Amino acid sequence: MTFKELNIIEPILKALEEKGYTNPTPIQEQAIPKAIDKKDILGLAQTGTGKTAAFAIPIIQQLYLNKEKGKKRQIRALIITPTRELAIQINDCLEDYTKYTGLRHTVIYGGIKQNNQVNQLNMGIDILVATPGRLLDLMNQGYISLNAVRHFVLDEADRMLDMGFVHDIKRLLPKLPKEKQTLFFSATMPQTIASLARSILHNPEKVEVTPVSSVVDTVQQYIYFVEKKEKKDLLISLLAKDKKQSALIFSRTKHGADKIARQLCKAGIGSEAIHGNKSQNARQRALTNFKSNKIRVLIATDIAARGIDIDKLELVINYDLPDMAETYVHRIGRTGRAGNTGTALTFCADDEKLMLRSIQNLTGKKLLVAD
Repeated sequence: MTFKELNIIEPILKALEEKGYTNPTPIQEQAIPKAIDKKDILGLAQTGTGKTAAFAIPIIQQLYLNKEKGKKRQIRALIITPTRELAIQINDCLEDYTKYTGLRHTVIYGGIKQNNQVNQLNMGIDILVATPGRLLDLMNQGYISLNAVRHFVLDEADRMLDMGFVHDIKRLLPKLPKEKQTLFFSATMPQTIASLARSILHNPEKVEVTPVSSVVDTVQQYIYFVEKKEKKDLLISLLAKDKKQSALIFSRTKHGADKIARQLCKAGIGSEAIHGNKSQNARQRALTNFKSNKIRVLIATDIAARGIDIDKLELVINYDLPDMAETYVHRIGRTGRAGNTGTALTFCADDEKLMLRSIQNLTGKKLLVAD
């Protein structure tokens, strides 16, 4: 199937073709026709499945076909997402898809001064991408009205729960018009999230792709049984074997991420860490440096890494095992995307073996012991 067969209009098709997108992913194939038909959507999909286009394209199409000439632009679509990185990434996708539509969009998030964001809002926009805290803050200051919203997207709902944003979402919901289309996406569906979905969706169409097993099938997974104090030396020796290969390394803590970055830099391996204590500018700069190969290694905590989308990333290293087995799947899903293969290496100390068993039970795969 092609995008054309999904009844997508010419201005959007032209933008997609310029980016080399001709065939939809499974989530796009399922969700786009239903969303164009103005149905509410309950989407179960991991990061990296193409879900941004699955909700963005139908919204852009409906807004384009229902443009009100001569009126000041009002926010007609609101996309809420948990992290700054993910918000920026979604806004970048909108930049691509709206190229020939004349629609305006912007992104707002905390951690930076609000002046530029307020200026963008004052110019009038059609689509707003936002993190919950900054959105509520600017609403309270009177800079944002949601009265004209006709399309509402809640993305990465389970991560909203992990990061403590569910209360903010519940404060936000009464401020939205009752008559609207709601598109709700989550990688997992714990009870709290299922309950939230039921409360805000009206006769939703369920779309579901990429169960855990298929995410891990595209990634070669190896494990090293290693004492905690020996992890540093193992990491340096592995990275020294291939001096050109980039790697995304996961640390369980912010302090650990900074420590790994210092140790690698001392060993002559260009590295930076990103986590919640870093400023937005520092995080964005580190990500840009990594994508442009100015540094070889990016060390991230799980929350900071959510929304990182790096083309053709070949290697993920779990320096520490995560607190939840599902998080392991999110981590290794950063590689092996869009038909590419990837490798995930996991360092496991004695006190992490219980979590290793949980991961292997969840994925149904035994990790291969590395040579």
